[in-house]
Amino acid sequence: MNRRAIPAREAAAFQEIRSRLDWIEAARGDVVAVAGDYPDGYRVEKHVHSRAQLLHALTGAVMVTTGQGSWMVPPDHAMWIPAGIEHAVEMLGAVRMRSAYVVPQAVPELAGGLRVLAVSDLMRALIIEAVDSGSEEAGPRAAAIMKLVLLELPMLEERPFALPLPSEPKLARLCRAFVADPSSQEGIDAWAAEAGMSRRSFTRAFQRETGVSLSVWRRQATLFAALPRLAKGDSVTSVALDLGYESVPAFTTMFRRMLGASPRSYMRQAAARHPLAVRLAESI
Repeated sequence: MNRRAIPAREAAAFQEIRSRLDWIEAARGDVVAVAGDYPDGYRVEKHVHSRAQLLHALTGAVMVTTGQGSWMVPPDHAMWIPAGIEHAVEMLGAVRMRSAYVVPQAVPELAGGLRVLAVSDLMRALIIEAVDSGSEEAGPRAAAIMKLVLLELPMLEERPFALPLPSEPKLARLCRAFVADPSSQEGIDAWAAEAGMSRRSFTRAFQRETGVSLSVWRRQATLFAALPRLAKGDSVTSVALDLGYESVPAFTTMFRRMLGASPRSYMRQAAARHPLAVRLAESI
């Protein structure tokens, strides 16, 4: 039987990730921090670890996928992945990742499911310092930094970037088609007809399968499509029109409802916090 030969670079990258995961599992202390830099499109295949992970990208955006759905992790945000959750990670743009791995009982406030968190300036600085410091055993300064990471974690604000995918085949097909082409403006009646359901049955089934209404789910899916493009420098106008919005104000209203700021304000705030993003703000 012929088997696909694994390129040397791919094999080396896989071995590096495997070694890193083994080190994380064996590390001592409540918190360990790890750095990783990845090219656009790089994918870390499904894996699991015994520590919870705060996954933060200093640059670029990240897509985290589990059996429960997909989560967007845009710039200035982080993904909280509980221990024991199998997940894959895909890079959207060149990504400089900095992650903190935490023993589950150290942050009881974050017990439960996956979530996307807005990263404060303090937490960003703490993660960078934690990576540079090594482990708690490196000395009192390192131990203090790790302790501050634990104290700051429960203070991070949750953001609505979850995009759960239904398990029911007809609903899943419709959702995947929308993710592939989020410019579609078909209403709930059209979705219900394509699923072979009445409007009432469809709304109940969709809420049961995803935990949100179709309108909320579509807004979240649209953000999934919009944020990587905005992060790469595409104009608000081109993104809004390409996603099927009749006007920029309509797109801006949706964006503000979901994130609490207009696209321009959101990207400029990100630029102010992160100098490498200044060119993004200037392009919009």
